[in-house]
Amino acid sequence: MWRCTDIGTRTIIAILIERVEVESTDPARRGTLSHADAAGWFKGPPYAIAESEFDEYDVQGCSL
Repeated sequence: MWRCTDIGTRTIIAILIERVEVESTDPARRGTLSHADAAGWFKGPPYAIAESEFDEYDVQGCSL
């Protein structure tokens, strides 16, 4: 599941909200957070997680 963060003329920008992969130099802090655990990460902009861009070819596979 994705949350749309910006709609352009030929692109859509979104963040993945199903899970968050946490990267760190400390191995103990690496892992995956569920949607409930990472709720604060989805507030923005700016967002604490990477946004992905979908162009006009990718949009054909998207649905509400």
